[in-house]
Amino acid sequence: MPTADPPSLADGLKSEARRLGFDLAGITSPDPPPHLATYQRWLEAGRHGEMGYLATERAWARRSKPIEILPECRSILVVGMNCLPESAPISEGGRIAAYAFGRDYHEILPDRLRAVVAWLEAQVGGGIPHRIYTDTGPILERELAQRAGLGWIGKNTCLIHPRLGSYFLLAEVLLGIDLPFDPPFTTDHCGTCTRCLDACPTGCILPDRTIDARRCISYLTIELKGSIPLDLRPALGDWLFGCDVCQEVCPWNRRFAGPTADPDFQPLGMLRTPAAAPLLALDGVAFRRAFRGSAVRRARRRGLLRNAAVVAGNRRERTALRALQEAILADEEPLVRRHAAWALGQIGGEEAGSILQQAKERETDREVRGEISAAFQDLVSK
Repeated sequence: MPTADPPSLADGLKSEARRLGFDLAGITSPDPPPHLATYQRWLEAGRHGEMGYLATERAWARRSKPIEILPECRSILVVGMNCLPESAPISEGGRIAAYAFGRDYHEILPDRLRAVVAWLEAQVGGGIPHRIYTDTGPILERELAQRAGLGWIGKNTCLIHPRLGSYFLLAEVLLGIDLPFDPPFTTDHCGTCTRCLDACPTGCILPDRTIDARRCISYLTIELKGSIPLDLRPALGDWLFGCDVCQEVCPWNRRFAGPTADPDFQPLGMLRTPAAAPLLALDGVAFRRAFRGSAVRRARRRGLLRNAAVVAGNRRERTALRALQEAILADEEPLVRRHAAWALGQIGGEEAGSILQQAKERETDREVRGEISAAFQDLVSK
């Protein structure tokens, strides 16, 4: 097998990972994660919302035993890559989570990890059984990262490095080769700080370092495919896709987190100046063109326009009235029309009322009509 002794091979592997752009790299065992019971209780409480794929029997078996994924697995390389953009986007009425400004990390990280594996195979003179994951499979990534010495899991549930903060994307390679393990990161540096819990707009961060996804803005703007609950819409504020509030207030980020110069994570196209009104004007073709190769596509057009309508309503954006009019009168998606109606009710005024009246006279969808009626009530109360 290896031409070098395992410790030298492990050091070389981590060095190669850093050379290819990963800021953090560590190696751990394929043993079952230590906090499986917490994860199970989280699922049983239904806090995963509509993410049913997290709760399947097959997914549970794989999360509990990485060797269920790769029977030959003897060690796991865990890496982290800084995703904070170097050039801060200019917000024109909307915000996007830092990781989503550049190219889709689901494409970036696996490509680089394949190069890491190729380096390792060249060192040992043959193929090595392996599986690559980056938020794409049944892996408890943060637990593996903590066990590989990359940081601790903070109260906001993010992995935090004591000198680099938490703006990291994690990825793993399950390897069919024996390599020495790095010592786990065992110190909790959150102390008595509760800034993330206090700042969360929806109060979704729980005391046991888990999140009630059903209230999390990232879940509501990305994973949730239906209507955003009425009581949570105001809490979205100006978040169009994802949320970074719990990271923005974290002292470890405020003091230590710095941007990456990696071109793959710099803002692309419309994400350089995110705003609700231009997003509301996107048809299907324009959406696909604007977000080709972007993680924002995960929300799909209907979800992103839904989010944009909520942001426009929260900001009382009269400059978005024309776009909202087009959305409520002509968009083929009832989900978009529903949230456009809500936004018009929040903006208020004679023009918004006129648009709602036009929509009421032609709308046939029962749920959209319900939103229009509720929007009229909002108009009256202003």
